[in-house]
Amino acid sequence: MDFHLSNLDDAECLWRPSEKGLTVLKHGSTWYSDWPESEGYEIGPANIAWITWHILFWWSMANDYSFGNAVLKKEDIHWPGDIAKVKEEINNLRDVWVDGLCNLPDKELFDSKRTRWPFIDKPFYDVASWLNVELMKNASEIGYCRFLYASQH
Repeated sequence: MDFHLSNLDDAECLWRPSEKGLTVLKHGSTWYSDWPESEGYEIGPANIAWITWHILFWWSMANDYSFGNAVLKKEDIHWPGDIAKVKEEINNLRDVWVDGLCNLPDKELFDSKRTRWPFIDKPFYDVASWLNVELMKNASEIGYCRFLYASQH
């Protein structure tokens, strides 16, 4: 992830690869994310700002539902407004996740008591595996968007 976020600036982060596609929008002092009605190709590609919001969303939710109070909702998570703050929040979420996993007894990886989002009644290792896949997917989306941006500018 660090590779794709290094030297990324706000203009590239907010650049939209298409007129259609998921993004973040500022209302007042708060940045809100689009939420797709479907995951069909016709919705268009997301920009990097939305992809980074998506990382903040699922990692915040996973941390809260796995190691916290399990009260967060999508509407509680906003895009921070610039890439420096995004990187800081991603690093903080990573630290919380790693700390939670490192302090977890091995037997709890096979238990489902912490599996409250995005799955229920599955071993916790499914959540940990899903999080790694989601992170790799979002990192590749950011990288691809950066290729598109660089070829246009």
